[in-house]
Amino acid sequence: QEQLVESGGGLVQAGGSLRLSCAASGSILSTNAMAWYRQAPGKQRELVATITVGGDTYIADSVKGRFTIVRDNAANTVALQMNSLKPEDTAVYYCNALTDYGLLEWGRGTQVTVSA
Repeated sequence: QEQLVESGGGLVQAGGSLRLSCAASGSILSTNAMAWYRQAPGKQRELVATITVGGDTYIADSVKGRFTIVRDNAANTVALQMNSLKPEDTAVYYCNALTDYGLLEWGRGTQVTVSA
């Protein structure tokens, strides 16, 4: 059923790090640009980072310098490395594929909670 599966979330203290992983069915990850989004309580889902098939990346200003997006080819996953975490980073994090037909059905996401 699941085309996108996020993992790696958890509870961390401010200043800590967390690495999220995104696995996708078939050749989704190898043929599409991928993206990480997040949605905090009461807020809209926002784009956090993207990575093209060729490896070019985009990082949102709000997390630039702290987060990086990386393709882990060996594991066939796309990771979001989160460093220097802040309480405002608390959200459910989702990954998705930027296909020619739009985004895929959203996965369950993974919860990231950063305590002060």
